[in-house]
Amino acid sequence: MENNQNHTTAKDFFLHLGAIVALYTTVISFLNLVFKIINEAYPEVATYYGYFRTGSEISLPVATLLIVFPIFILLSYFVHKTYNESPEKKDLPIRKWLTYITLFVAGIILAGDLVTVLYKFLDGQDLTLGFLLKALSVLLVSGLVFGYYLNDIREKIPTARRKFWAIVSGVVILVFIILGFSVIGSPQTQRLMRYDDQKISDLQNLQYQVINYWQMNGMVPENWPNMMVDSQSGKPYEYKKVGEMSFELCAEFNRENMMGQNQYSESPRVMQVGYPVKGGMMENDNWAHGMGMKCFQRVIDPIAYPTQVRG
Repeated sequence: MENNQNHTTAKDFFLHLGAIVALYTTVISFLNLVFKIINEAYPEVATYYGYFRTGSEISLPVATLLIVFPIFILLSYFVHKTYNESPEKKDLPIRKWLTYITLFVAGIILAGDLVTVLYKFLDGQDLTLGFLLKALSVLLVSGLVFGYYLNDIREKIPTARRKFWAIVSGVVILVFIILGFSVIGSPQTQRLMRYDDQKISDLQNLQYQVINYWQMNGMVPENWPNMMVDSQSGKPYEYKKVGEMSFELCAEFNRENMMGQNQYSESPRVMQVGYPVKGGMMENDNWAHGMGMKCFQRVIDPIAYPTQVRG
Protein backbone atom coordinates (compact mmCIF):
# COMPACT_ATOMS: atom_id res chain seq x y z
CA MET A 1 0.00 0.00 0.00
CA GLU A 2 2.84 2.38 0.86
CA ASN A 3 4.47 1.72 -2.48
CA ASN A 4 1.28 2.76 -4.25
CA GLN A 5 1.08 5.95 -2.17
CA ASN A 6 4.69 6.86 -2.99
CA HIS A 7 4.23 6.15 -6.67
CA THR A 8 4.18 9.22 -8.95
CA THR A 9 0.90 9.24 -10.82
CA ALA A 10 0.14 11.20 -13.97
CA LYS A 11 -1.85 13.62 -11.81
CA ASP A 12 1.11 14.18 -9.49
CA PHE A 13 3.48 14.70 -12.41
CA PHE A 14 1.39 17.29 -14.21
CA LEU A 15 0.37 19.14 -11.03
CA HIS A 16 3.99 19.59 -9.96
CA LEU A 17 5.27 20.33 -13.45
CA GLY A 18 2.43 22.75 -14.16
CA ALA A 19 3.05 24.63 -10.91
CA ILE A 20 6.77 25.02 -11.64
CA VAL A 21 6.20 26.11 -15.25
CA ALA A 22 3.58 28.61 -14.07
CA LEU A 23 6.07 29.89 -11.47
CA TYR A 24 8.82 30.41 -14.05
CA THR A 25 6.40 32.10 -16.45
CA THR A 26 5.11 34.39 -13.71
CA VAL A 27 8.60 35.39 -12.58
CA ILE A 28 9.81 36.08 -16.13
CA SER A 29 6.70 38.10 -16.99
CA PHE A 30 6.92 40.08 -13.76
CA LEU A 31 10.57 40.96 -14.38
CA ASN A 32 9.74 41.93 -17.97
CA LEU A 33 7.04 44.26 -16.66
CA VAL A 34 9.42 45.77 -14.10
CA PHE A 35 12.08 46.26 -16.79
CA LYS A 36 9.56 48.02 -19.06
CA ILE A 37 8.69 50.43 -16.26
CA ILE A 38 12.37 51.07 -15.50
CA ASN A 39 13.16 51.61 -19.19
CA GLU A 40 10.38 54.16 -19.43
CA ALA A 41 11.45 56.00 -16.28
CA TYR A 42 15.20 55.78 -16.96
CA PRO A 43 15.65 55.19 -20.72
CA GLU A 44 19.06 54.25 -22.01
CA VAL A 45 20.75 56.74 -24.36
CA ALA A 46 20.62 54.30 -27.27
CA THR A 47 16.82 54.10 -27.09
CA TYR A 48 16.52 57.70 -28.29
CA TYR A 49 17.98 56.89 -31.72
CA GLY A 50 15.25 54.58 -32.92
CA TYR A 51 11.68 55.59 -33.55
CA PHE A 52 9.55 52.67 -32.50
CA ARG A 53 8.77 52.52 -28.83
CA THR A 54 8.69 49.51 -26.54
CA GLY A 55 5.80 50.84 -24.49
CA SER A 56 3.17 48.69 -26.22
CA GLU A 57 5.10 45.60 -25.16
CA ILE A 58 3.68 45.99 -21.67
CA SER A 59 0.57 44.21 -22.92
CA LEU A 60 2.23 40.78 -23.11
CA PRO A 61 3.67 40.60 -19.57
CA VAL A 62 0.47 42.05 -18.10
CA ALA A 63 -1.75 39.59 -19.96
CA THR A 64 0.55 36.72 -18.97
CA LEU A 65 0.51 37.71 -15.29
CA LEU A 66 -3.27 38.11 -15.21
CA ILE A 67 -3.74 34.58 -16.55
CA VAL A 68 -0.73 32.55 -15.39
CA PHE A 69 -0.36 33.82 -11.81
CA PRO A 70 -3.87 32.65 -10.77
CA ILE A 71 -3.11 29.32 -12.46
CA PHE A 72 0.08 29.06 -10.39
CA ILE A 73 -1.85 29.78 -7.18
CA LEU A 74 -4.52 27.23 -8.11
CA LEU A 75 -2.04 24.48 -8.99
CA SER A 76 -0.04 25.17 -5.83
CA TYR A 77 -3.26 24.85 -3.82
CA PHE A 78 -4.02 21.44 -5.34
CA VAL A 79 -0.43 20.29 -4.78
CA HIS A 80 -0.48 21.16 -1.08
CA LYS A 81 -3.99 19.79 -0.72
CA THR A 82 -2.57 16.49 -1.96
CA TYR A 83 0.19 16.74 0.66
CA ASN A 84 -2.37 17.29 3.41
CA GLU A 85 -4.41 14.29 2.30
CA SER A 86 -1.37 12.08 1.69
CA PRO A 87 1.69 13.39 3.60
CA GLU A 88 3.87 10.65 2.12
CA LYS A 89 3.56 12.35 -1.30
CA LYS A 90 5.93 15.05 -0.05
CA ASP A 91 8.68 12.53 -0.74
CA LEU A 92 7.73 12.05 -4.39
CA PRO A 93 10.80 12.20 -6.67
CA ILE A 94 9.07 14.67 -9.03
CA ARG A 95 8.63 17.15 -6.18
CA LYS A 96 12.23 16.91 -5.01
CA TRP A 97 13.66 17.10 -8.53
CA LEU A 98 11.64 20.17 -9.54
CA THR A 99 12.27 21.91 -6.22
CA TYR A 100 16.01 21.39 -6.38
CA ILE A 101 16.08 22.45 -10.03
CA THR A 102 14.27 25.65 -9.01
CA LEU A 103 16.77 26.24 -6.21
CA PHE A 104 19.62 25.65 -8.64
CA VAL A 105 18.23 28.06 -11.25
CA ALA A 106 17.48 30.74 -8.65
CA GLY A 107 20.96 30.34 -7.16
CA ILE A 108 22.61 30.70 -10.58
CA ILE A 109 20.57 33.84 -11.31
CA LEU A 110 21.49 35.31 -7.92
CA ALA A 111 25.18 34.67 -8.46
CA GLY A 112 25.07 35.87 -12.06
CA ASP A 113 23.31 39.08 -11.08
CA LEU A 114 25.90 39.87 -8.41
CA VAL A 115 28.77 39.00 -10.77
CA THR A 116 27.38 41.32 -13.45
CA VAL A 117 27.09 44.27 -11.05
CA LEU A 118 30.58 43.66 -9.62
CA TYR A 119 32.05 43.25 -13.11
CA LYS A 120 30.59 46.53 -14.38
CA PHE A 121 31.88 48.28 -11.24
CA LEU A 122 35.43 46.84 -11.48
CA ASP A 123 35.53 47.43 -15.25
CA GLY A 124 34.82 51.11 -14.74
CA GLN A 125 31.53 51.00 -16.62
CA ASP A 126 28.73 53.43 -15.84
CA LEU A 127 26.41 51.94 -13.23
CA THR A 128 23.27 53.84 -14.19
CA LEU A 129 20.27 54.01 -11.90
CA GLY A 130 18.21 52.04 -14.43
CA PHE A 131 20.77 49.22 -14.49
CA LEU A 132 21.01 49.12 -10.69
CA LEU A 133 17.22 48.99 -10.36
CA LYS A 134 17.05 46.09 -12.82
CA ALA A 135 19.83 44.25 -10.98
CA LEU A 136 18.06 44.85 -7.66
CA SER A 137 14.78 43.57 -9.10
CA VAL A 138 16.39 40.34 -10.29
CA LEU A 139 18.19 39.97 -6.96
CA LEU A 140 15.02 40.41 -4.90
CA VAL A 141 12.78 38.18 -7.03
CA SER A 142 15.27 35.33 -7.41
CA GLY A 143 16.21 35.65 -3.72
CA LEU A 144 12.59 35.36 -2.63
CA VAL A 145 12.03 32.33 -4.87
CA PHE A 146 15.21 30.71 -3.56
CA GLY A 147 14.31 31.38 0.08
CA TYR A 148 10.72 30.21 -0.30
CA TYR A 149 11.54 26.90 -1.94
CA LEU A 150 14.47 26.26 0.38
CA ASN A 151 12.10 26.58 3.34
CA ASP A 152 9.46 24.60 1.49
CA ILE A 153 11.71 21.60 0.98
CA ARG A 154 12.63 21.79 4.69
CA GLU A 155 8.92 21.81 5.66
CA LYS A 156 9.24 25.19 7.41
CA ILE A 157 6.31 26.98 5.75
CA PRO A 158 2.92 26.50 7.45
CA THR A 159 -0.34 26.78 5.54
CA ALA A 160 -1.14 30.23 6.97
CA ARG A 161 2.18 31.60 5.75
CA ARG A 162 1.60 30.16 2.27
CA LYS A 163 -1.69 32.01 2.07
CA PHE A 164 0.02 35.18 3.30
CA TRP A 165 2.74 34.96 0.61
CA ALA A 166 0.13 34.26 -2.07
CA ILE A 167 -1.81 37.38 -1.08
CA VAL A 168 1.34 39.54 -0.85
CA SER A 169 2.54 38.30 -4.26
CA GLY A 170 -0.83 39.06 -5.82
CA VAL A 171 -0.88 42.56 -4.34
CA VAL A 172 2.67 43.30 -5.53
CA ILE A 173 1.87 42.10 -9.05
CA LEU A 174 -1.31 44.17 -9.12
CA VAL A 175 0.56 47.26 -7.91
CA PHE A 176 3.16 46.91 -10.66
CA ILE A 177 0.48 46.36 -13.30
CA ILE A 178 -1.22 49.58 -12.22
CA LEU A 179 2.16 51.35 -12.06
CA GLY A 180 3.01 50.08 -15.54
CA PHE A 181 -0.17 51.48 -17.04
CA SER A 182 0.25 54.77 -15.17
CA VAL A 183 3.82 55.17 -16.47
CA ILE A 184 3.48 53.77 -19.98
CA GLY A 185 -0.21 54.31 -20.65
CA SER A 186 -3.61 52.66 -20.56
CA PRO A 187 -4.76 50.14 -23.20
CA GLN A 188 -6.41 53.04 -25.04
CA THR A 189 -3.11 54.94 -25.00
CA GLN A 190 -1.33 51.86 -26.31
CA ARG A 191 -3.83 51.68 -29.16
CA LEU A 192 -3.19 55.31 -30.08
CA MET A 193 0.56 54.68 -29.98
CA ARG A 194 0.17 51.75 -32.36
CA TYR A 195 -1.77 53.97 -34.75
CA ASP A 196 1.09 56.49 -34.65
CA ASP A 197 3.66 53.74 -35.24
CA GLN A 198 1.69 52.59 -38.27
CA LYS A 199 1.56 56.14 -39.63
CA ILE A 200 5.32 56.49 -39.39
CA SER A 201 5.76 53.14 -41.09
CA ASP A 202 3.46 54.28 -43.93
CA LEU A 203 5.32 57.59 -44.31
CA GLN A 204 8.65 55.78 -44.42
CA ASN A 205 7.27 53.60 -47.20
CA LEU A 206 6.08 56.67 -49.09
CA GLN A 207 9.46 58.35 -48.63
CA TYR A 208 11.26 55.37 -50.16
CA GLN A 209 8.82 55.39 -53.07
CA VAL A 210 9.45 59.09 -53.76
CA ILE A 211 13.23 58.56 -53.61
CA ASN A 212 12.89 55.64 -55.98
CA TYR A 213 10.83 57.85 -58.34
CA TRP A 214 13.59 60.46 -58.20
CA GLN A 215 16.24 57.90 -59.10
CA MET A 216 14.19 56.52 -61.98
CA ASN A 217 13.00 59.87 -63.43
CA GLY A 218 15.43 62.52 -62.22
CA MET A 219 12.73 64.62 -60.60
CA VAL A 220 10.48 64.82 -57.57
CA PRO A 221 6.84 64.20 -58.56
CA GLU A 222 4.43 67.14 -58.43
CA ASN A 223 1.71 64.91 -56.97
CA TRP A 224 1.69 61.38 -55.68
CA PRO A 225 -0.97 59.12 -57.20
CA ASN A 226 -2.58 56.37 -55.16
CA MET A 227 -1.63 58.00 -51.86
CA MET A 228 -1.71 55.60 -48.91
CA VAL A 229 -4.58 56.00 -46.46
CA ASP A 230 -4.31 56.62 -42.73
CA SER A 231 -5.82 53.49 -41.15
CA GLN A 232 -7.17 55.49 -38.21
CA SER A 233 -8.90 58.38 -39.98
CA GLY A 234 -9.44 56.75 -43.36
CA LYS A 235 -8.01 59.87 -45.05
CA PRO A 236 -5.01 59.92 -47.41
CA TYR A 237 -1.70 61.19 -46.12
CA GLU A 238 -0.57 64.57 -47.42
CA TYR A 239 2.26 64.91 -49.95
CA LYS A 240 3.69 68.17 -51.26
CA LYS A 241 6.59 68.99 -53.57
CA VAL A 242 8.61 71.79 -51.94
CA GLY A 243 11.54 72.21 -54.34
CA GLU A 244 13.40 70.54 -57.17
CA MET A 245 14.82 67.94 -54.77
CA SER A 246 12.62 68.34 -51.70
CA PHE A 247 9.18 67.25 -50.58
CA GLU A 248 6.99 66.97 -47.49
CA LEU A 249 4.99 64.11 -46.03
CA CYS A 250 2.31 64.94 -43.45
CA ALA A 251 0.16 63.01 -41.00
CA GLU A 252 -1.88 63.71 -37.88
CA PHE A 253 -0.61 62.05 -34.69
CA ASN A 254 -2.33 61.13 -31.45
CA ARG A 255 0.62 61.37 -29.08
CA GLU A 256 3.93 63.17 -28.80
CA ASN A 257 7.02 61.04 -29.48
CA MET A 258 10.47 62.60 -29.57
CA MET A 259 12.30 59.24 -29.62
CA GLY A 260 12.61 59.49 -33.38
CA GLN A 261 14.63 62.70 -33.25
CA ASN A 262 17.71 62.54 -35.41
CA GLN A 263 20.87 62.50 -33.33
CA TYR A 264 22.68 64.54 -36.02
CA SER A 265 20.00 67.05 -36.98
CA GLU A 266 20.01 70.48 -35.34
CA SER A 267 16.31 70.94 -35.96
CA PRO A 268 13.71 68.22 -35.30
CA ARG A 269 11.58 69.66 -38.11
CA VAL A 270 13.91 69.09 -41.06
CA MET A 271 15.79 66.01 -42.21
CA GLN A 272 17.98 65.82 -45.29
CA VAL A 273 17.70 62.38 -46.82
CA GLY A 274 21.07 60.77 -47.36
CA TYR A 275 23.43 63.64 -46.51
CA PRO A 276 26.75 62.27 -45.23
CA VAL A 277 28.08 63.05 -41.77
CA LYS A 278 31.28 62.29 -39.86
CA GLY A 279 32.93 58.99 -40.59
CA GLY A 280 31.07 58.54 -43.87
CA MET A 281 27.86 57.49 -42.09
CA MET A 282 24.47 58.55 -43.39
CA GLU A 283 21.93 60.55 -41.40
CA ASN A 284 19.17 58.60 -39.73
CA ASP A 285 15.58 59.49 -40.48
CA ASN A 286 14.04 61.99 -38.12
CA TRP A 287 10.48 61.01 -37.23
CA ALA A 288 10.07 62.96 -33.99
CA HIS A 289 6.65 64.57 -33.72
CA GLY A 290 4.26 66.25 -31.36
CA MET A 291 0.52 65.69 -31.08
CA GLY A 292 -1.53 66.82 -34.04
CA MET A 293 -0.57 67.49 -37.66
CA LYS A 294 3.13 67.10 -38.43
CA CYS A 295 4.93 67.56 -41.77
CA PHE A 296 8.32 65.97 -42.37
CA GLN A 297 10.47 67.83 -44.91
CA ARG A 298 12.89 65.72 -46.92
CA VAL A 299 15.75 66.98 -49.12
CA ILE A 300 17.20 64.37 -51.46
CA ASP A 301 20.99 64.20 -51.76
CA PRO A 302 21.77 63.57 -55.48
CA ILE A 303 25.17 62.10 -54.56
CA ALA A 304 23.75 59.57 -52.13
CA TYR A 305 20.78 58.86 -54.43
CA PRO A 306 21.97 59.36 -58.04
CA THR A 307 19.41 59.26 -60.83
CA GLN A 308 19.48 56.75 -63.66
CA VAL A 309 18.47 59.36 -66.22
CA ARG A 310 21.23 60.20 -68.72
CA GLY A 311 21.86 63.50 -70.35
